[in-house]
Amino acid sequence: MQTNMPDIADTAPALQTGKLDWVGMGEIELPFIFESKDLAPVTVNAKARAFVNLHKEDAKGIHMSRLFLALDLLSTEQQVNPQTIAQALDTFITSHEGLSDKAQIEFKFELPLRRKSLLSGKAGWKSYPITLTSTIENNVISYELTVDVTYSSTCPCSAALARQLIQNAFNEKFNQETLSQKDVHEWLGTTQGIVATPHSQRSIANVKVKLDSSCDEFDVVNLINTLEAELKTPVQAAVKREDEQEFARLNGQNLMFCEDAARKIKAVLENDNFSDYWLQINHYESLHAHDAVAIAVKGVSGGYKA
Repeated sequence: MQTNMPDIADTAPALQTGKLDWVGMGEIELPFIFESKDLAPVTVNAKARAFVNLHKEDAKGIHMSRLFLALDLLSTEQQVNPQTIAQALDTFITSHEGLSDKAQIEFKFELPLRRKSLLSGKAGWKSYPITLTSTIENNVISYELTVDVTYSSTCPCSAALARQLIQNAFNEKFNQETLSQKDVHEWLGTTQGIVATPHSQRSIANVKVKLDSSCDEFDVVNLINTLEAELKTPVQAAVKREDEQEFARLNGQNLMFCEDAARKIKAVLENDNFSDYWLQINHYESLHAHDAVAIAVKGVSGGYKA
């Protein structure tokens, strides 16, 4: 007959006393069904982190299996939304009565979305890296949503230099000649006519927003759509020639330094009245060997720091 097995976390003395801010597990493999507004429930493969604090100074440790089992229930029998996350956080606390009074869950996953082409009517899949962090402290739950949006940025300085070269080439070609529209039109369609093009690069906007503690549903799709609409040049999924041409036009009409992109995103986040936000713009330069970076925060007391 099996005897009671020892629980060292409960019975063994701590080697050294002291409170700990967070104790738990990281890199937990956790597929689950994610729910968000305007999105059919979708199965994602996440990596999870699960923590409680340890405020009992002489406790040996926490019961990590209890955190794992609460997440497993979320994975196998529920869908991930604000309500089920709140239940899991509550389980973290109640299963560590006397040990912990704070808990946190972090999910990192890629959210696949169907995205339409610019003109051709085609569609394809794009995946958006998401981090969802939920914390309970003093019986108040807070949610933090981070998303990465990839886009193309064309350098305004490079565009101006390219235009100057085209003007110089035009002067050399048509110096003191009587011009006809046909000649100029044909010349503009040659590589000699467009003698230079501005440089552009793949860029990423990392955006983190604090959600209202009373939110009853996540709204990831709207945040992504808002950011892409403001940037104008998100990278595409399905692309035909007409889509590629429209993408080139959008790049030419939306020249931006990293500072421009940061200010555009900051303004749109202000308009959405998030209680707090943090953003980092990364332009992965095609001219330089280094990157161009801009960072901004809302600037509230006790909020995110740049």
